Amino acid sequence: MSKIITLSPQHFNDYELLDCGNFEKLERFGKYITIRPEPQAVWDKQWSQQEWEKRAHLKFTSTSSSSGKWQHLKEAPEQWKISYGLKHQQTQGNIVFRLGLTSFKHVGIFPEQAANWDFIFKQVQSMINDGISSPKVLNLFAYTGGASLAAKAAGADVTHVDSIKQVVTWANENSQLSKLNDIRWVVEDALKFVKRELKRGNKYHGIILDPPAFGHGPNGEKWKLEEQLNEMVSHVLELLHDDQHFLILNAYSLGLSSLILENLLIHKAKDNLEIGELFLPATSGVKLPLGVFGRFAKGK
Repeated sequence: MSKIITLSPQHFNDYELLDCGNFEKLERFGKYITIRPEPQAVWDKQWSQQEWEKRAHLKFTSTSSSSGKWQHLKEAPEQWKISYGLKHQQTQGNIVFRLGLTSFKHVGIFPEQAANWDFIFKQVQSMINDGISSPKVLNLFAYTGGASLAAKAAGADVTHVDSIKQVVTWANENSQLSKLNDIRWVVEDALKFVKRELKRGNKYHGIILDPPAFGHGPNGEKWKLEEQLNEMVSHVLELLHDDQHFLILNAYSLGLSSLILENLLIHKAKDNLEIGELFLPATSGVKLPLGVFGRFAKGK
């Protein structure tokens, strides 16, 4: 039987969700506060609009369904850095992110994923303590590399796969800022890469899947979550080492139930599966849901 839980970051000093509502969110990234669209925030704001604009340095306004522009409400840079501390037992790590203002509202990090970075760091460290010198970890749809950095900081041999070259370059920059070298960077369609790894007979101790609802590979390959997720998960489960492994599957798609992820994973995870929602607690008191997840681990 799977365990149903909700997850949120516990100790992200450089990030804070201040308030959310009326389809927007007010967030602090390090020293700078942003206002961005948020389709899940269907309720009213807890704080006044005047309070929001008094606090914010930057505001993103959509000009189309896929892009928009940033307005500077106060002086703020185009790029800045934040960090996140990892810890398991006596081992610590620090990962650094370069943030930046993109034309599609993102700044280069999904802070709710910090709860999974802790899980990755713990699992890799546990494997090393069990005698696996460099656990092999595969990060698919890997974006700017938070999960890759967490795995590398714990001592893993990491392969980072994303279809967008500029995003992989950004992830590489984050690895240099974090002083974490020797990550394998792959610009490729994730499903094609997984199929090729199966043919090669490669296996991984840990796999992270964070697929978008829609996407395109570097050669025009189309990705649609509901149509291809089952195939992707089936192949990925075959890539896991038999004896010791972990897997994380995230899905940020409006209306997608965590029970779907349970059905995809339960036959492999058996009694070790955790499913549920990722969320961010706001300082104002509300909770912002940010997708569903399924994850499991098998030790000695």
